[in-house]
Amino acid sequence: MTLKPIVGLHHVTAIASDPQRNLDFYTRVLGLRFVKKTVNFDDPGTYHFYFGDDLGTPGTILTFFPWPHATRGRVGAGEVTHTAFSVPPDSLSYWEQRLTDAQIVVVRTEKRMGETVLSFQDPDGMGIELVGHNETTELKLPRFADVPAEYAIRGFFGVTMLQRERKGTEAALAVLGFKLVAEEGNRLRFSADGDALGNHVDIVLDPKVTRGYSGAGTVHHIAFRSADYEDQKEWLAKIGQYMHSSPIMERDYFRSIYFREPGGVLFELATDIPGFAIDESAKSLGEELCVPEWLEKNLAAMTRSLPAVTLHKAKVEVSS
Repeated sequence: MTLKPIVGLHHVTAIASDPQRNLDFYTRVLGLRFVKKTVNFDDPGTYHFYFGDDLGTPGTILTFFPWPHATRGRVGAGEVTHTAFSVPPDSLSYWEQRLTDAQIVVVRTEKRMGETVLSFQDPDGMGIELVGHNETTELKLPRFADVPAEYAIRGFFGVTMLQRERKGTEAALAVLGFKLVAEEGNRLRFSADGDALGNHVDIVLDPKVTRGYSGAGTVHHIAFRSADYEDQKEWLAKIGQYMHSSPIMERDYFRSIYFREPGGVLFELATDIPGFAIDESAKSLGEELCVPEWLEKNLAAMTRSLPAVTLHKAKVEVSS
């Protein structure tokens, strides 16, 4: 079997504090779909929220561990500083006004490697960017959002990592098939072949930057896409030649392996299958607490102990 190329990001997972605030920001302000409400499989007393397009398509999924008492983290060397979404280039004025109306401070960069970028922070201080970029991928518009289709977030553009030096991280990205495609000042851009969502990884170099620490507003890990289970096994063998990795781990909605690149960022390789519709219909994604089979005996207790959250839908779906 021939290794299938990694086409881009599968998801990005970050840390938040207040669950309701996190839910409201990404659904009501950014217009993403709440595609899954589950628990952290390694810490079942904590939620794991998933946001994305209407179906949670790989390349669109931003996830959070919302720990209600988490203190603010600090981004430093060996961490992801910004998670970037792709939006139509002519939508940036709309987004600038929408974010400003929500009392969010927005910084507009007119040209970064040829593209206009809006930079801002979520309520926990996590760096988010909207990049004006023409996408060829079909939009799966979140059905309950009030963002017009012509302005809606398409999915990921990529991520930015802060590193003291380039060599180790560049070598790790090369193993995954990402190639250096552009340099601008101290920013390097690596891209996977093709035009899939989330196929860009930027490195910003600063040899004097200090290490940060984990907490609310920081990215826990970034996940790349593997097509299926057999493909993932082959990638596990290849990655193991260069970096230490975990065994394959069952996450119900995908299977994962984890490995840390030399610069310090935790990487994951997650399968595109089976997806988020295995325990909910597409119409009702994110509306109930879903847990893996081995935790179902504790579902009632977890429902009582986890903080109550309410999904506010910007619009109601009309049946045809």
